[in-house]
Amino acid sequence: MPVIRINAIGDTFALHRSPRSPLGTLRQTRDSQGPVIIMTHGYKYRPDDAKACPHRHILSLHPTPMPWHCPSWPQQLGFGSGFEDEGLGIAFGWNAQGPLWAVRRRAVEAGRALAGLIQELHFLNPKRPIHFIGHSMGTELALEALHHVVPGSLNRIISMSGAVYQSRTLGALDTPAGKMAEFINVTSRENDLFDFLYEWMIQPPQHGDRSIGVGLQAPNAVTLQLDCAHTLDHLSRVIFPVGDPQRRICHWSSYTRPGVLRVYNALLRSEDRLSLSLLRNGIPKSSSRRWSRLFALPRPKALLPFAQKAS
Repeated sequence: MPVIRINAIGDTFALHRSPRSPLGTLRQTRDSQGPVIIMTHGYKYRPDDAKACPHRHILSLHPTPMPWHCPSWPQQLGFGSGFEDEGLGIAFGWNAQGPLWAVRRRAVEAGRALAGLIQELHFLNPKRPIHFIGHSMGTELALEALHHVVPGSLNRIISMSGAVYQSRTLGALDTPAGKMAEFINVTSRENDLFDFLYEWMIQPPQHGDRSIGVGLQAPNAVTLQLDCAHTLDHLSRVIFPVGDPQRRICHWSSYTRPGVLRVYNALLRSEDRLSLSLLRNGIPKSSSRRWSRLFALPRPKALLPFAQKAS
């Protein structure tokens, strides 16, 4: 049972397409070796939508073929290998369709459902680490959960192109549970347009607030800018090579870039070796300015043999 499919139903959770209680299924995994890794999607996905069900696409061990690149998060994060210590994967779905403001409200509600799931998992095996990885507005679920779970129950959070505000994130990391968690903020200037639209459509908690795409400063957080050459060199040295950026605008490169999910796999399974201080020591202290990639001059073709393929 490498991956369990669970959905948020309001502020509670249930098994995907099954009438059985999720608690009984979770109890069967209490003695499994390895970490728990909870994976959740962002905007436009909805469980049981034939064309946009996350359990058929990115959260599936065997994704349905799509016209676009659709990597399997569970596969890339080490599940389905057959190893005894691969741990437990939780594919966590929620309704992320509709107007952005309504989806954001629903994400907060789903975060409370996520908190209930984390509490149950922690109760079943308090010594087993529980990690979270989410894309875009999926990050909101982990931030909300930090307000409701016991300290130490959620260990490491990876936010891929998180669609959340800085103050919201810092407030969650300042809770008792948040202070004991680690937050890895994966960003890219490829996502600037989407960060800008989020700030334009969702009212900020306070005046002058910005999304975490511009960076985040906290004792237990680190920002990894994936279109920064220094950051890519550092990740290549200490973890695994990640492919170079190919586009000026892309909301999905934080999980579609070659090699990047393998980096997350290492970060979630080797947290003692790959500490936040190790990550910080090889990257710039601040992120590049917004729009710096969009309006950057093209590199000379003499230095870029495949420049005609870059967008």
